[in-house]
Amino acid sequence: MVSDNAKSGMQQAPARSLFNALGFTAEELKKPMVGIVSSYNEIVPGHMNIDKIVNAVKLGVAEAGGMPVVFPAIAVCDGIAMGHIGMKYSLVTRDLIADSTECMALAHQFDALVMIPNCDKNVPGLLMAAARLNLPTVFVSGGPMLAGHVCGKKTSLSSMFEAVGSYAAGTMTEEDVLNFEQNACPTCGSCSGMYTANSMNCLTEALGMGLPGNGTIPAVYSERIRLAKHAGMAVMDMYNKGIKARDIMTKESIINALTVDMALGCSTNSMLHLPAIAHEIGFDFDIKYANPISEKTPNLCHLAPAGHTYMEDLNEAGGVYAVMKELADEGLLNTDCMTVTGKTIGDAIANSVNKNPEVIRTVDNAYSKTGGLAVLSGNLAPDGSVVKRSAVVEEMMVHEGPARVFDSEEDAIAAIKGGKIVPGDVVVIRYEGPKGGPGMREMLNPTSAIAGMGLGSSVALITDGRFSGASRGASIGHVSPEAAVGGPIALVEEGDIISIDIPALKIELKVSDEELAKRKENWTPREPKVTSGYLRRYASLVTSGNRGAILELKEDRKDR
Repeated sequence: MVSDNAKSGMQQAPARSLFNALGFTAEELKKPMVGIVSSYNEIVPGHMNIDKIVNAVKLGVAEAGGMPVVFPAIAVCDGIAMGHIGMKYSLVTRDLIADSTECMALAHQFDALVMIPNCDKNVPGLLMAAARLNLPTVFVSGGPMLAGHVCGKKTSLSSMFEAVGSYAAGTMTEEDVLNFEQNACPTCGSCSGMYTANSMNCLTEALGMGLPGNGTIPAVYSERIRLAKHAGMAVMDMYNKGIKARDIMTKESIINALTVDMALGCSTNSMLHLPAIAHEIGFDFDIKYANPISEKTPNLCHLAPAGHTYMEDLNEAGGVYAVMKELADEGLLNTDCMTVTGKTIGDAIANSVNKNPEVIRTVDNAYSKTGGLAVLSGNLAPDGSVVKRSAVVEEMMVHEGPARVFDSEEDAIAAIKGGKIVPGDVVVIRYEGPKGGPGMREMLNPTSAIAGMGLGSSVALITDGRFSGASRGASIGHVSPEAAVGGPIALVEEGDIISIDIPALKIELKVSDEELAKRKENWTPREPKVTSGYLRRYASLVTSGNRGAILELKEDRKDR
């Protein structure tokens, strides 16, 4: 046992005295020590129930012969952090979570780990840590929130943000907004649409790192407690069989996850997180891999914000495994990849059934023949940009219009809500990338304002920042290289014509190469927005969005 380094032999008598102080018995110290990484806190709705998940996992581990030991991981609620400086501290926690988990696991010599994340950055942060540590590891999340009900219709957090935009447009009263406020988020859990948290929890199943149902069983269902107990048992089974995280997380399983992502219509943030997870196993993931996979992968689900179904509906329809079975039957998945149960993906999904073809469409009745995400390139984004095309209305799939340029999210929101953006415009928000933000804020407020103002079918938004999974419309993010390093988005001027062609995977600034070269000569870097603390250190190490906003030392840096 790895943990013998910390608890066996005369040399470790002082450590055993500290284990005694913790109340562990001599019998427990003879067992494998399993770290339970708990993301519980009292500020994130998706995490307020995790204490119950932790207790269930501990029971499962103990029943299967392990010694469960709990330690924490932080979590930021993107919804609460949205629209102020707090959003700069969202993406950056992914690396803090990975690093702190590495520190705790190696300092205390755990034999295995059960990761209990739920919201946006916890899942990828802990997946990064799992790949880095390469121990027997199982994921079990806190589970998704049930959908809200407003005026007899299901709803979610994205509707709440859009209600604020509708109020600004004068189409909703304060009383209407209050009705949404009190009913959009009715239970604990990760917000009820296919936003980033639920996207990444679903992808734990596609990767093979979570048990079936981990992505979709609602937080308030007792079935999730049973799942947590089985996760504790499963990690001990992995330990006994010698199965480790990198036996499961491979290049092939990450490509599987990207394929499932396309079918589900996941958040664009997965195109930050999958490259970062791949980096931990030594796989140099280019976001442009998305396009050939998307070209052959049908989009089978339109969960909110793309449609009117929610995580509870996906769960009742058969969950992620039912989606995977549809894909595998078409030869679109590598079914030889391993799962935490020791079974292959093929064996694990063999008996899965699509119980509702309206929620999970069959391949011959797909929403589109291509996947939910697309990477657009061109002279405005030489290294790529990302759009959730499954959430773009048909009339915005091809669009051309004048640039309305803003150097911060706040300036853009003021213009949108002030009625200064008109149909046909292309809103450009720059200096919000990983380095320029710093922290690559989500632009949910501006996209919701555009939708709420009735401009969702006539205005596009382009940014070197990113989007919440709750965003919809022609929202193109991760523009790389970002403005802070002199990328072409820094050179756009008010009124320049921008052309967007999502089916052709193109995004172009209608300005000559000669003019762009002249602008580049006159461009000077902006003063950093943050000059102290963690964000300053983060900005000095982070790469552009096309590489997953990973942290690299300058001597290892591949991007500009």
